Amino acid sequence: MPVPSGSAVSGCVFCAIAEGKIPARMVHEDEDFVAFRDLNPQAPTHVLIIPRRHIARMDELLPGDATLAGRLLVLAGEIARSLGLAQDGFRVVVNTGDDGGQTVHHLHLHVLGGRAFSWPPG
Repeated sequence: MPVPSGSAVSGCVFCAIAEGKIPARMVHEDEDFVAFRDLNPQAPTHVLIIPRRHIARMDELLPGDATLAGRLLVLAGEIARSLGLAQDGFRVVVNTGDDGGQTVHHLHLHVLGGRAFSWPPG
């Protein structure tokens, strides 16, 4: 179940980053979201965007989260433009669950760019 708004989950590395308890190379911070450089980049530019509120997986988003989810996607585009990725293109990825490749169970978007990507992704 989703954690109530404003709640962090003990032991969640992304909650700790959002709270400033673990340092990260920040790209963006606001009241609702944090974006930072991935420690294990899969492309020349690899940024993770997380909601400050702990939501473990994409399938835990509720109808009341539609505005949050939309703002998350808008922010991905803004970050891609600010990092110079928009002209040549970029990829936005959401991994969900173990089989989906999710390794940190806090909803996050990957913004990847700076190289060409193939399809299918893997």
